[in-house]
Amino acid sequence: MPVTERSPRTLVKNLAALEDGFVTVSGWVDTVRDQKKVQFVVLRDESGAVQLVNPRTDDTEAVAETISALSQGSFITVTGELKHDERVKLGGIEVKLASLEVETLANPETPIAADSGIDKRMDWRFLDLRRPEQNLVFRVQTTLEHAWRTYWVEHDFIEIHTPKLMASASESRAELFEVEYFDTKAYLSQSPQFFKQMAQPAGFGKVFEVGPAFRADPSFTSRHATEFTSVDAEISWIDSHEDVMQLHEDLMVAGLTAVKEKHGDEILALFGVEIEVPTQPFPRIPLAEAKEIVASRGYVVPREDDDMDPEGERQIAAYVKETYGHDFVFLTDYASSIRPFYHMRHADDAGLTNSYDLVYNGVEISTGAQREHRVDVLIEQAREKGLDPEELEFYLDFFRYGVPPHGGFGMGLSRVLMLMLHQTNLREVVYLFRGPTRLTP
Repeated sequence: MPVTERSPRTLVKNLAALEDGFVTVSGWVDTVRDQKKVQFVVLRDESGAVQLVNPRTDDTEAVAETISALSQGSFITVTGELKHDERVKLGGIEVKLASLEVETLANPETPIAADSGIDKRMDWRFLDLRRPEQNLVFRVQTTLEHAWRTYWVEHDFIEIHTPKLMASASESRAELFEVEYFDTKAYLSQSPQFFKQMAQPAGFGKVFEVGPAFRADPSFTSRHATEFTSVDAEISWIDSHEDVMQLHEDLMVAGLTAVKEKHGDEILALFGVEIEVPTQPFPRIPLAEAKEIVASRGYVVPREDDDMDPEGERQIAAYVKETYGHDFVFLTDYASSIRPFYHMRHADDAGLTNSYDLVYNGVEISTGAQREHRVDVLIEQAREKGLDPEELEFYLDFFRYGVPPHGGFGMGLSRVLMLMLHQTNLREVVYLFRGPTRLTP
């Protein structure tokens, strides 16, 4: 069949709004139904899928042979007549072919299938990402980040981009990747913590960053990665960590509202998940009380330190859902023994900190706190943690020239997406996953 002059390409999602007439669409071949009298091709582009139809006649036999030879994943451009027909199950529209051009023919043997395991799919991630639900994940991610950024900008936050190469540790050196740096050593940043705090004595007031972070943690769980996207905010002029929690609540409500409005129906169709916008305020439970609640449910956290464990997080989340009908809970007042040296301690109990973890659908997604801004206290708390204040001089200098009370949080973007879409593995919502045994593709 001769190729007619192309009209401008139309995205599949925009076809339904057009009147009947000639259109040009391009995309990947999803399926081919090759029948005796008619051929059907489901073509999928980045926005959706549409049915192409080619009645078999003597005049169309050449294109019929081309269609018969199409392999799944081949990229084609077609021009044809758009018809609205409510009998067509796929969107109530179809395109009757006038011309077809094969841009690239895919290998007939595809390396992954619908039932392939996650490791195999990660090996061929660019093919795995063609699935509609995967496409949706990253459109949701885009909407979520845009909503957060809109909130920040409208509330006079300043966006910063902190360096990812550091001369010293920001938290635990045990979880740092060490790299050669000319004639010395550098470390990949595990958090923008020190640098976003630097913005407070600099007079920025309120800052945010969405950027990469690295943890040399050899964990093989479904919720850990060695490289991840960290969502961070830091604000001046706070009275306590309650101000940080308020900010955190506002952001989560803004993000989930935007996702529900733009993608709610599609998420329900592809993931079977009803996006719920949380009410405010979120429940707040001191950690010690949360452990008692968990114990009353028959689970005693088997840790030697004062922290909560993953099963404890699931249990307290279940309690909050049953009691308050809420997907979020702030666990507050963590013991100073398990918090970084820069977390401010309670004025009347040095064993507790002005800090929290935010748990979403049973998994911790964030840690936040009021920071200690008094340099003499910082030095003493660093020593208590076994750190050498001399190695922290560049950081401690921030607090020697006037710094306001401040606090902030760091949150894992992928964990939020995983829990929002009720996925069981972080790798399903990361564009390209990095873990202890994965550096490719």
